[in-house]
Amino acid sequence: EVIVVDSASSDGTAEMVHQRFPWVHLIAETRNVGFTRGNNIALAQAQGRRLMLLNPDTVVHMDALNRLIGYLDTHPDVGIVGPRVLNADGTTQSTRRRFLRPLTGFFESTWLQGCAPKRWLDHYYVADQPDDSTFDVDWVQGCALITRREVYAQIGPLDEGYVMFFEETDWCRRAKQRGWRVVYVGDACITHYGGQSTGQVETSKHIHFQRSKLRYYRKFHGRGLALALRGFLLLSYGAQIMLEGTKALLGNRRPMRTRRVRTYLQVIRALIKG
Repeated sequence: EVIVVDSASSDGTAEMVHQRFPWVHLIAETRNVGFTRGNNIALAQAQGRRLMLLNPDTVVHMDALNRLIGYLDTHPDVGIVGPRVLNADGTTQSTRRRFLRPLTGFFESTWLQGCAPKRWLDHYYVADQPDDSTFDVDWVQGCALITRREVYAQIGPLDEGYVMFFEETDWCRRAKQRGWRVVYVGDACITHYGGQSTGQVETSKHIHFQRSKLRYYRKFHGRGLALALRGFLLLSYGAQIMLEGTKALLGNRRPMRTRRVRTYLQVIRALIKG
């Protein structure tokens, strides 16, 4: 079965799916419910013994599903599998991860990432393993992953406190806490035309990512470290506002710098509100 959740699109997607793919179970929402809630709506309706999350901006390569399902069938202790994900040009996207160590999160995906010790980031991005191999990881990205119904029954749906970002990290962590393995299957490939859902709204992307990171830290690293991370992020975005504002005053690509300042101000407001 294929379930499509249309999150109040305005471009005729729901009508197209209904007309061209009548065998698809289409759930047309009247508002944008977000990535996490949309997946949960579909998971609640699914009947299969295996459950797959798949972004709409993906193409599944021949035999990829069979390889992923086959791996689950022959490894009963594996609860979640993820494929090798390719960019449109055929290069590999980094979609397998180890869990963030507490201090790594202060650098990863911030403007200080280039200052982080290389071994910290290599550990997080699983840079010590080849892209086309198969191996255990801590989590795989939610653009494409398959889990067992037993896992879903044990750990429940995705945490809707994450509108987007970190929801699959949380899900995989809960699965591993129940004793399930998470495996990256490098000979099963999909192409992900990434950013089609989140790339259009840069401010919302920043806000959702940082709020989700803070929620993840509160759940798995404690409130104290989450508060420290919040303070660090506020200082980080404040420093970026000063830098971008100075460059704008000096006439360096002023429209772009001004947009960034507005974005970072909105992120700071969101982080203060929590």
